[in-house]
Amino acid sequence: MSGQIRKKIERKLKIRGYGLKMDGLEEILSFVNRFQDAEDEAMDLLLDHLDHQSLKSSIIDKEAVHPVISLLLEAEAAEEESPSSSHSSIRVVDAFLVPKFRYDPIKKHFFQHTGSLPIHGEASAKAALYRDRFLLLSQRVSRDHHFIKPAFDTDAENSQSCQLSTIQSLVGQRGKRWVMGVISQLEDGFFTENTIIVAEGEMLSEGIFQVITCGFPPLENRDKSLKVLAGHDFFGCGTLTKEETLRLADLEKRAVNDMFVILSDIYLDNEQVMEKLEIVLDGFENVEIVPSLFVFMGDFCSHPCNLSFHSFSSLRLQFGKLGQMIAARPRLKEQSKFLFVPGPNDPGPSTVLPRCALPKYLTEELQKHVPNAIFSSNPCRVKFYTQEIVFFRQDLLYRMRRSCLIPPSTEETDDPFEHLVATITHQSHLCPLPLFVQPIIWNYDHCLHLYPTPHTIVLGDKSEQKAFKYTGITCFNPGSFSDDSTFVAYRPCSQEVEFSAL
Repeated sequence: MSGQIRKKIERKLKIRGYGLKMDGLEEILSFVNRFQDAEDEAMDLLLDHLDHQSLKSSIIDKEAVHPVISLLLEAEAAEEESPSSSHSSIRVVDAFLVPKFRYDPIKKHFFQHTGSLPIHGEASAKAALYRDRFLLLSQRVSRDHHFIKPAFDTDAENSQSCQLSTIQSLVGQRGKRWVMGVISQLEDGFFTENTIIVAEGEMLSEGIFQVITCGFPPLENRDKSLKVLAGHDFFGCGTLTKEETLRLADLEKRAVNDMFVILSDIYLDNEQVMEKLEIVLDGFENVEIVPSLFVFMGDFCSHPCNLSFHSFSSLRLQFGKLGQMIAARPRLKEQSKFLFVPGPNDPGPSTVLPRCALPKYLTEELQKHVPNAIFSSNPCRVKFYTQEIVFFRQDLLYRMRRSCLIPPSTEETDDPFEHLVATITHQSHLCPLPLFVQPIIWNYDHCLHLYPTPHTIVLGDKSEQKAFKYTGITCFNPGSFSDDSTFVAYRPCSQEVEFSAL
């Protein structure tokens, strides 16, 4: 029997263009033998995963196949867990581990960047940042049915009007002749420098393009984007086979009681805030089913942790007290995960985005009490079964309004938060501000991309609580816990947002 399986393995690998070393064969054989009466399915599953790996050679050895087998065995163990246990269903992706893809306009497909990305990029990386943003939206717009027709109407010579079918980075470059003139109609959103827009207007006889309608590139349905990506993993959690996707979707349907509790602005150095936090933890400790995930978003100190801040040892002790507070509630400690996302004024090497996780010096006392605690970057991503959720802590609304060059349209809505959501989703970027307003690490701008559009976007902001469903994307702001004692209970299965206040 073992000899037949060996021959099957060798034949299947040969069909897919792989060679095989003896240690690799033994590793695969050991994995396949775990699945009696399902050896073929196990082989096919393993080979499907191998196809998605960046292998150094087509010769498969133990070193190449062992990580894939380990991942599959972990997935098998997770499947055997009770559906009510969500530890295996939640995966947190640090921004600095998100894979980088670039669009090739000649070959018309995405390719993945290989190798390490330096934090301090060369000058060319800054130009590449803008080029990648443009090409990402350009390929998306090219599939929109409004832009498939020719760029110019057949009667353009008589009417002198045309519709631009390509995206232009126009806003802020007011010295160019083709953006002079009065814009008579705007769509929703904040138009700041370096945002990418689509303009429709009239080419005047003196060579000036007078804009009549100005808006953002149209959105694309998430499912349509995924079909175009041909299996590329933009989110950072790895690609899934159809069978795995169906299995996770089935588990997700049964996880109707799973809940995330999200708090933003938790001043650990404020006694009143800590007392309120204790009330929140007590409340969830006593419910029938405890939350799957607590998300604590910064700032974690009432004073900016800049060069004049000299109380790091005190902040370390405050994190330790928070750890003791959580450990005193055994159900939360054992059954919930705790995710910590730094705020704009928290300790870190700089204020540029993406921000790295909180320094270990501050968090190691908390980690001793709460082993489930996860300290991630800002922004960070969470995969809940098949759902993709993005967390971003930044006072973005205030800064977008200050940087807005043209007052937003009030025809559809006058709610600033809705304009903010429209801006970041249409731009496919969490922070489309000029770099002199919000610096971004040039080589890691892709970590802020929102493509394909996630299921949920959580924007931690000091402005008032808001929840808004925009073209199928759930977006909400949990508000400030320290200022307003507000937080959010979010049920990812139904995408219900419940605001609470003490």
